[in-house]
Amino acid sequence: MKKTTVEKAKEKPKFEEPRTRSRTFVIGCGKLGASIANDSSRRGFSVVVIDSDPDSFALLEENFSGDRFVADAADLYALKTRGLPAAKEVIITTGDDNLSLFLAKACARIYQIPYIFVRFDDPDMGLLLQRESNIRIIYPFQLSRDYLNKLREEAQGK
Repeated sequence: MKKTTVEKAKEKPKFEEPRTRSRTFVIGCGKLGASIANDSSRRGFSVVVIDSDPDSFALLEENFSGDRFVADAADLYALKTRGLPAAKEVIITTGDDNLSLFLAKACARIYQIPYIFVRFDDPDMGLLLQRESNIRIIYPFQLSRDYLNKLREEAQGK
């Protein structure tokens, strides 16, 4: 019988996992994902970037020192073979809230990644992850609003 993607993802990896988790995975290499990957690479992190569009890697800096893989982020088996089970942190910036939710849950429950950061456009999506203690949510609209308020205060001398 043919195995499902989830069953394949739960199988023991065929590569030897390091004793300690050390890699940073960035899933989604749009403007935000590429910016995070570039910054993490400059800071000396061991970075792996995954995106389904090979052209998206053009956003990575010339001196980016990490790995790049073209893969469908919804394919857990493909992510597993790229080393996801050994990740210390995963940063999910796919631009698709439903896919990001799926990935965050998979990283937390299947792979037990210690640190998961996920970007959502819809503030209600975070409600579905309230019970996951290792997932932190980023809302761009909230960051923009908070930064605007800070700029207002500075401009008004408060």
